[in-house]
Amino acid sequence: MFRYYLKLGLLSLRRNPILSGLMVVAIATGIGACMTIVNIDYVMSGNPIPHRSELLYYVQLDNWDPNEAARGVNDPPPQVTYIDGTALIAAKNARRQVLSYPTTRIIQPEEDGQLPFLVDSRSTTADFFPMFDTPFLYGSGWDSTADDNHEYAVVINKEINERLFAGQDSVGRLILMNGDRYRISGVLDTWEPTPKFYDVNNRAFGKAEEVYFPFSVSIDKELTSEGNTNCWKAPAGNGFESFLTSECVWMQLWVELHNAGERQEYMAFLDAYVESQKLLGRFPRPVNNRLNDVMDWMQHEEVVEDDVQVLLGLAVLFLVVCLLNTIGLLLAKIMRRSGDISLRRALGASRKAIFSQYIVEAGIIGLAGGVLGIAMTWLGLQGIRGLYGDFDFITRLVTMDWVMIFVAIGLAILSALGAALYPTWRACGIQPASQLSTL
Repeated sequence: MFRYYLKLGLLSLRRNPILSGLMVVAIATGIGACMTIVNIDYVMSGNPIPHRSELLYYVQLDNWDPNEAARGVNDPPPQVTYIDGTALIAAKNARRQVLSYPTTRIIQPEEDGQLPFLVDSRSTTADFFPMFDTPFLYGSGWDSTADDNHEYAVVINKEINERLFAGQDSVGRLILMNGDRYRISGVLDTWEPTPKFYDVNNRAFGKAEEVYFPFSVSIDKELTSEGNTNCWKAPAGNGFESFLTSECVWMQLWVELHNAGERQEYMAFLDAYVESQKLLGRFPRPVNNRLNDVMDWMQHEEVVEDDVQVLLGLAVLFLVVCLLNTIGLLLAKIMRRSGDISLRRALGASRKAIFSQYIVEAGIIGLAGGVLGIAMTWLGLQGIRGLYGDFDFITRLVTMDWVMIFVAIGLAILSALGAALYPTWRACGIQPASQLSTL
């Protein structure tokens, strides 16, 4: 019977092409507007490391001003001090742990004709690569020995490797950065986590760094952060050493914990650490340590702006308006065919058969609207790319994967079926005798 209803539906659409086209366009317009915003929200709020997000925890300690919280009512600072970060790393109380901050470096190519160029870099510890499961094209990250021995090791990304070594395996070769030679331990393959979960405090939707090198070396070189640095009181003196011993927060600390027991033990360790620091005159506020996994941390930091949620609500309302228009068009179409419906009822067609016929027809309209809606979504995303293409993160936001394509088609079909319920119910209520007398 489905094939029969499908044939009737196609014939009905061909009989009234203008009206049918208006319904398809109405659904497609609503789907296009809605899915453009849904797609951006989906990319922005998606899990950037789904297979490990529940194992990775961001550490917060409250070393702030005793008279005023760092943020909100009682929120700790979003980063840690050098004193605390290095002390917690040295304790090795987690399976893996990463202390890092953003920097910049100047690469000085030694090939003739190549000029020096600036790169975004990250000063980090050895666990960064296995903990965040970074993909390698060649080699690997350095080990903890390189951290301890302050070795001039470096990991570069695929693009830098293409630029300096024409894409060849460059592991073991040297590059010159700011006058120092670093030995390449690995080349990252394409890796663009969106959002950049490991450092949402500094351009959450920025590109991943191009170069990574040991934290210990960056401290030797007295490199301060290129990201946010906040202090509730000024360092005790001048110079880099005074800055390191200050209460300024400028680093991100992550730990890997595999179960609730490990999390509880690490939290107890943090509490004990803060209590020990209180004896030294630090941490004037009550103990207020936090551990958030990847998704909780991004939600806490409101990585997805409220403006996006407002736009999403408006897009849904626009889809509802388009569906109301579709309901009106379907109702007009069905009422115009009341004579045909009455005749079919008189010849023995049941209400169920009438209902099935028009629901299948609505499904065809929804499918056509979904396909056209995908095209409109693509146009909407390209429009956003054109307006905001100067921002490097836009390219990663205005992409559409197969999940969103199937969601768009499914939403269009469900919307059309929902819009058809009332007109179809009215069609089922037409009595045979009410129309036969006029035939």
